[in-house]
Amino acid sequence: MELTITTYGAYLHVKDECFEVKIDGQKSLFSPKKISSIHIATSAALSTDAIKLALDNNIDIVFLDDFHGAYARVWFPRIGSTVKIRRKQLEISETQRGFCLAKEWMLKKVDNQLDVLRELGYKRPAQSELFKSALEFIADTREKILKLEFSESAVPTIMGLEGNISRKYFEVLSIIMPKGYEFNGRSRQPAVDRFNCLLNYGYGVLYSIVDKACIIAGLDPHIGFMHTDNYNKKSLVFDIIEIFRVYADLPVVHLCTGKRFSAECFDNIENGITLNKAGKKEFLTHYYKHLDEKIRHRNRQVSRKTAIQLECHHIAQQLLKEGKAC
Repeated sequence: MELTITTYGAYLHVKDECFEVKIDGQKSLFSPKKISSIHIATSAALSTDAIKLALDNNIDIVFLDDFHGAYARVWFPRIGSTVKIRRKQLEISETQRGFCLAKEWMLKKVDNQLDVLRELGYKRPAQSELFKSALEFIADTREKILKLEFSESAVPTIMGLEGNISRKYFEVLSIIMPKGYEFNGRSRQPAVDRFNCLLNYGYGVLYSIVDKACIIAGLDPHIGFMHTDNYNKKSLVFDIIEIFRVYADLPVVHLCTGKRFSAECFDNIENGITLNKAGKKEFLTHYYKHLDEKIRHRNRQVSRKTAIQLECHHIAQQLLKEGKAC
């Protein structure tokens, strides 16, 4: 489980070899054996013995901004696996093998988006033409990605085609939203509508999970194959998260179509809106439950969160093998 602290003035320390959280005089104990990460999303205090207990149990402490993006992480001082993985990652990042991996990940993202639309369309027979048209467009564009061969312009071309797919995908999602949850395309930080506000927060949680999974698998989060390598940008995390964005998309769609989040869950900020404390707590309850649900992944029944970790290990093993390019 994730121990998420969202209350201003909370204090995290150690008592009886457990984490104790003090909030407004109330105390709660948590065994380190049951915690995978500690997320601090507000002004809080923590003791050095809490940091040591976390590191002794391979628990990372993640400091989050208002959008649940990780701006800092306290991590145990060793890499997740052999350095050969990172060397190989750098070696092939701009080669045909790197391009093949990037294309494979993007095709998985598109396949997941197709699955989402098929599921939603099956439950909305009255809008069958809307879904049919979108599915045909995405499938045709997917075929263009599949046929792309390695060249200097191949990765930008993939990104452009994926952009066209995502616009069509979110266009359909916007049409099925009930009143009060409509949106006009993607808006990021800050979001200008409820749907994008929830989605951005979900992506922030997902980003932190993928970042951690990369490190545990021995991958360098900064060496990507698709996204550009800007200063201090975790390009590989941006690459791999593409596969798993639907893990945030589906619960947000279900929460919005079910009208589960009222206006009281959001606060107005300059140029947009944000989830307030109550909204974050409510969303994380639903979202972590979704991530803990079992799915079929590479012939195994595992939680969605475990599937992310397993996929990062699989990628690391792919890098070490002298496999054929696509």
